[in-house]
Parts: sequence; C-alpha cells; structure tokens
Amino acid sequence: MKWTCVILGLLLLLLQPTASPAVPMTNDPKGFQNIAWGAALQSRPELEVTHESPHVVEYKFKDAEAAFAGIPVKSIRLSAVGKQFARVTVRYQGETTHQQIMRYMEQHYGPLQRIPGQMMRGLNQQYTWRGAESEINLTYHASTERGFIFLESRTLAPRFNDQIVDSAE
Repeated sequence: MKWTCVILGLLLLLLQPTASPAVPMTNDPKGFQNIAWGAALQSRPELEVTHESPHVVEYKFKDAEAAFAGIPVKSIRLSAVGKQFARVTVRYQGETTHQQIMRYMEQHYGPLQRIPGQMMRGLNQQYTWRGAESEINLTYHASTERGFIFLESRTLAPRFNDQIVDSAE
C-alpha cells in the first residue's frame, strides 16, 4: 500500500504542467505592434472584427499573414473589453516554431530563471514574464506541439473575468 501511494504521487508529479516562476520583464511592450493598451481598436483600418459580444470584441489583421516577431503562426487575435485594447492571443504549431518563439521571448523580455533540478521540457510547459504594464503567458503542449501566447494589459485584462461573471459571455 505504501509503495502504491509513492508511485501514484510520482505519477501525479510527472503529469502536472511544468511551470517556471514569473520572470521580471526587461522590456515591457505596453501594447502590441505600436498599439498601446487601452486604445480604441474599432477605428483602426488594418483590423477587422472576428467576434463581437456586448462587452468584448475580437479583431484580426486584415491583409497580413499571421506572424509573431517575424515567425509564422496560426493566428493572432486582438481583444478589446469595454472598447479598450486589452489582450493579444497568439496560436502556433510545431516544435521548431516553439523554439524560435522561446528564443525571441528570452531575448526581448528576459531570460528564464534556470533553477537546478527544474524541468524545462515536459508535456506541458508554461512561462510568464511580468512587467509594470504588461504580462505575457506562454503555454506549450509538447504532445500536440501547440502553443499559445497571451500578451495582456495588467490593468485591463481582469475586466474580461468581470464581464464573464456579469454577463455569462
């Protein structure tokens, strides 16, 4: 019985996501591609609406191939809550793309803190860079080779949760 508990505990430890502690951001972007957090996206001609609800509107770039830092990705969506730009969601596919994005993130936002004994590879990897105005969360699922990046305003992003609770969106 004792060994069963030990083995079960080890299995649970191996299956949980690999997360690194938040890294202090060295270069806060304060928005995305020269669009500052809080900007009104509806007046920008290079964007088109992809989803709209009473409180949240999602946009994509009209005539551009989806690329993050010059790296081709599956999609980029900009989200506004209460007509204020608050979040960017980037979806990407593939281990090579993941490695390119990780190099870019560490060069521009700060190196990850490598702690002895910490696993930097695993089935689920999660990294966070935190600045004064922005927070970037990157999650990569090695089994499906899918990655997600959330760049968001630290003051406006919590409003998404407020809207979900208030309106069931």
